[in-house]
Amino acid sequence: MGDINVFKRYEYKYLITVRQKEKILDEIFKYMKLDSYGRSAICNIYYDTDDFRLVRNSIEKPLYKEKLRVRSYGKAKENGKVFIELKKKYESVVYKRRLSMSNSAAEKWLASSEYCQTDSQIGDEIEYFRHFYKGLKPQVFLSYEREAYFMKDGSDFRVTFDDNIFARSDRLSLTEDPGGYPLLENDQVMMELKISAGMPIWMASLLAEEKIFKTSFSKYGTYYQEVIYPKLSVIKGGYKYA
Repeated sequence: MGDINVFKRYEYKYLITVRQKEKILDEIFKYMKLDSYGRSAICNIYYDTDDFRLVRNSIEKPLYKEKLRVRSYGKAKENGKVFIELKKKYESVVYKRRLSMSNSAAEKWLASSEYCQTDSQIGDEIEYFRHFYKGLKPQVFLSYEREAYFMKDGSDFRVTFDDNIFARSDRLSLTEDPGGYPLLENDQVMMELKISAGMPIWMASLLAEEKIFKTSFSKYGTYYQEVIYPKLSVIKGGYKYA
């Protein structure tokens, strides 16, 4: 089942303007550098139940929440590498476990209603998740362009900037082109700080100086609230499209 990756860190989100991004970059370049991928496209398929149980729970801001998605870096090829990611958040700490495999293998696995034997703990966790939330299926395609920066001294602090964020409920395949409903205004950028220990003093000072405050912005959650939910009508026993 390919490479295994495990992450545990704090992730803080900030909705900023293009001007604020430029100001932040002026400071960032003193301490950080752009990662080897440069500016790259990221595409995701979010899995959820028929009644969108996972995203509905997430936007209620519980102490614990979780999601399942498949991610590719750029438009995927049928047998190109993708990542199945199980992301959990508990008391502001983000835990992410992921497996890499071909896009066709990921689609086949997640479409199966049978219990699939895996050869790793992370695979077992994903399999448990699939069967705990019965009926998971592709619900949203979400794409964006990202710039990621890491510390020159090798310390574990990363900054990412996401823009051109689009989501849609059709063409739910990573082999399709990006595009859909825009989640940000033209002048907006989503900045994320990914921290394992403390935030660098220079970054904390910069945020205070620019009056930049944390937000709870969720890409999938925003699309659900702005596009999916308005189309739903509540009926006895569940939801349906109006």
